Amino acid sequence: MKLIQINRCGGPEVLEWVDAPEPVAGPGQVLVRHTAIGLNFIDTYHRSGLYPLAFPAGLGMEAAGVVEAVGPGVTTLAAGDRVAYCSPPPGAYAEKRVLAAERLVSLPAGISDQVAAAVMLKGLTAWYLLRRSYPVRRGDSVLAYAAAGGVGLILGQWAASLGVRAIGVTGTAEKAALARRNGYAEVLLADTAGFAARVRELTGGEGVAAAYDSIGRDTFTQSLDCLRKHGVMVSYGNASGPVEPFTPLELARRGSLYLTRPSLFDFIADRAGLEAGTQELFALIGSGAIKVHVGQTYPLVETARAHRDLEARRTTGSTLLLP
Repeated sequence: MKLIQINRCGGPEVLEWVDAPEPVAGPGQVLVRHTAIGLNFIDTYHRSGLYPLAFPAGLGMEAAGVVEAVGPGVTTLAAGDRVAYCSPPPGAYAEKRVLAAERLVSLPAGISDQVAAAVMLKGLTAWYLLRRSYPVRRGDSVLAYAAAGGVGLILGQWAASLGVRAIGVTGTAEKAALARRNGYAEVLLADTAGFAARVRELTGGEGVAAAYDSIGRDTFTQSLDCLRKHGVMVSYGNASGPVEPFTPLELARRGSLYLTRPSLFDFIADRAGLEAGTQELFALIGSGAIKVHVGQTYPLVETARAHRDLEARRTTGSTLLLP
C-alpha cells in the first residue's frame, strides 16, 4: 500500500509518498481501508516539529473508511462496517491503517464517509470548546477565530443552535460572508482597527464570555482584552506560533479571567467521552442544525499541495485527502 511519511521536520517538501507493507490487525485491532482523510492544522505542527515525532513518522489524525478485517477478540465490528476515528498517534495519511477497535465509531446511514472524515476531529473540537472548555449558556456571546475554517464553520452553527451569539474572525470579506451564512451573528476582519474595542461595542461594553483562539501568539493578548469579567480564554491552537510566557497578573488586571489550554484528546480519552461527543455531533448533523462544508479535496498523493494551501489561508471549511 501507499502512505505519506516524513523523515525530518520542515515544510511541505518533507512529505514523501512511499510504499509500505500491508498492515495486519492484531488482537483487539481493526484493519480499515480509508475512503477519506481529514486535513487539520495540527498536522502542520507535527510536520514542522512544533509537536515532535519520532522518525520515520506518519501524519494525520482523522479518517473514515471501511473495515477490511478484525483481529482476535474484536466483537463490536465486522468486515464491511463503515467507521471513522480521530485518534493519536498520527498516521491517517495512508491507504490503510490498523487501529484499536475502541477508537473507532460506527457511522450512521445518514453520515457519509466524506462528512465523517471532515468532522471527526473538527466537529469534536467544536464540541469540547462549546460543551466542555467553557460550557456555553443561552444568551452568551463568544469570540471565535478562523470562523471560515473547518472548526469555525461547525462552531458557528453549533453555537447558533444553542442560542449563543458567536462573533467570528476571518481574514477576508469573502470568508466573512461564508461565516455569516454558518451561524455567526457578527464577523470581524482580523485586521480591524481597535479590535477589542469593537468586540466590546458589539457586546454592549461587557465583552465576551469566552474567546476560542486557535491563532496563538499574535492574538493572545487581544483575546484577553475582549473578555468580560470572569471570562474564559480558551487557547487551543498555534497557527501564528506558541503563546509567549506571560505573568498570571494579566488575568487579574482584566477582571479575574480564566485561562485554559485544552487538547481534544483529553476529552475523548475514554470510550464514554468519545461516544458522548460523536453522538451529539452526529445528531446535529442528522437534524440539519449543522451542515458540513467541505471546501476542497486533494488526492492523497498531493498532500504537500494541500499543506501549502492550508498554511497560506487559501482553504475554507474542511479539507479532505482522498486515497
